[in-house]
Amino acid sequence: MRRAWPTLMAAGMLLASAPAHAQTYDSRYPVCMQIYGPVGYFDCRYGSLEQCRYLAVGRSASCVVNPYFPSRTPTPPRRSSRAAE
Repeated sequence: MRRAWPTLMAAGMLLASAPAHAQTYDSRYPVCMQIYGPVGYFDCRYGSLEQCRYLAVGRSASCVVNPYFPSRTPTPPRRSSRAAE
C-alpha cells in the first residue's frame, strides 16, 4: 500500500495537468497589445496603433505591430517577357 500511494499521486498529477498552448498571433489584425504580468500574453485584435494605445492606458502593456500580419503593399505589374512590337 505504501508503494501504491506515490504511484497514484504521480498518475493523478499527470492527468490533472493541462497541456500548454503555444503563444500565437492572430494574423487578421495588424496590431497586438503585449500585456505584462505573471502570465504575459499578446492580444492581437486591434486595427491601429492609436486604438491599441488608447485601450492600453493604465495597464501594464505596450502595443506592437503584428509580425504575422500580411502586408498589403501593391505589387508592381509584371512586364511581358516579349519585347514591344
